[in-house]
Amino acid sequence: MEDQLIVLDYWSSSYAMRVRIALEEKGIKYESKEQNLMEKSPLLVEMNPVHKMIPVLIHNGKPICESLVIVQYIDEVWNNTSPLLPSDPYGRSRARFWADFIDEKVYSNGKKLWREKGEKQKETKREFIEALRTLENELGEKPYFSGERIGFVDVALVPITCWFLSFQICGNFSIEEECPKISAWTKRCMQRESVSKTLPDPQKIYGFVLQLKEKLGID
Repeated sequence: MEDQLIVLDYWSSSYAMRVRIALEEKGIKYESKEQNLMEKSPLLVEMNPVHKMIPVLIHNGKPICESLVIVQYIDEVWNNTSPLLPSDPYGRSRARFWADFIDEKVYSNGKKLWREKGEKQKETKREFIEALRTLENELGEKPYFSGERIGFVDVALVPITCWFLSFQICGNFSIEEECPKISAWTKRCMQRESVSKTLPDPQKIYGFVLQLKEKLGID
């Protein structure tokens, strides 16, 4: 019997993009069900009663929540093709460390960059660029964070790159100038079909950001 896989997601969610990229890398068929985040569907509430948030992977009726947990689950269940996590415990621990760093330092500051202004935004921008430079040091001269092929850390980071244009416009800076290795890595990742077909156009994301700013009354 073929596995039934449903992803509860939203088009602009970088967290949901992680799940879809992982599934695409593995060549796994799934059904995407976009959610209305303003009016939580009964299915979303049932499948994620604690946080009532996307993404949720429903595997044969059983829900798995939180994007990094889902990606690890996908890698463990479908472990015979395109491994995302290293095979050794130390390597896996390092990958998880950097994925947590990405959530805490890149995603969290990215969310604030387009909302804030003045000194608060300057400090957020500084922390955001500093985090990317730290990741550049970890990337080194490797094509991907895991080496020669895309891995867990790459899947954790690459979705937020479609928001980079919005961050740069709102924060008045250039990621390519500040972090050239991350910029080059982003272009390399975009050559993969799993990434290019998953990430929306940055201009569409920027239009979405403008709508959010207007709704929230942010100049």
